[in-house]
Amino acid sequence: MDLRKGFHEPAEKPKRFYKAVTVAEAEGGGFGVLLDGRNLRTPRAERLVLPTPAAAGQIAEEWAAQTDVIEMATMHATRLANTAIETIGATREGVADQIAQYAGSDLLCYFAESPVELVRRQEAAWGPILARAEAEDGLAFERCEGILHQAQPPETLARVREIALGLDDFQLAGLAFGAALFGSAVLALALLRGWTSGEGAFELSRLDEAFQEEKWGIDEEAAERTARLTGEAAMLERWFRALEA
Repeated sequence: MDLRKGFHEPAEKPKRFYKAVTVAEAEGGGFGVLLDGRNLRTPRAERLVLPTPAAAGQIAEEWAAQTDVIEMATMHATRLANTAIETIGATREGVADQIAQYAGSDLLCYFAESPVELVRRQEAAWGPILARAEAEDGLAFERCEGILHQAQPPETLARVREIALGLDDFQLAGLAFGAALFGSAVLALALLRGWTSGEGAFELSRLDEAFQEEKWGIDEEAAERTARLTGEAAMLERWFRALEA
């Protein structure tokens, strides 16, 4: 389940139908988002309740930022919350398997063969993250040069899966989102752990692309895509930190 795909805006975007957006303690625990005093609900009509006031506040800010129409495609934290509440609980094993699959072909394991300057940048940027993943989480990856698939140790993939299943539904939704965003379970885990910022993780995921841009320049479409994905990465950093608050 790629949390960054499969979403389609309705043919006609709904108009903003509320004035005030607030956060309040929810009955039974947690924190809900209220639109004009009424509980915000998921698409399946479940109450949208977050574990911390900071996480609920992140959702509330997205709803408060809407203008004449509601642009759901821009509301990534809301969509993460909906997924965590409606889907993750029943699909945890499958989500953990998908994250382990990203680890099985993790971007950070595929170093360039050339030029030397790019290889040096990758080693300086990716090496410490891989070393920390091994030292702190027991994740030993096999590195390679080029694009031919490099199989990863089964015990490493099993450990990735174990880490994923040890998270709560909201963290797990974020980890899956990050693995898809970065093409790397290691970078998603690094962001979860606080080893890097959202923007930093995204920059690490596009070292090769940035290197090519330095050489050939940046076109407008690529720049817009980079800005959009950087925003998603910043949102995910805030999501993880809000869940800790």
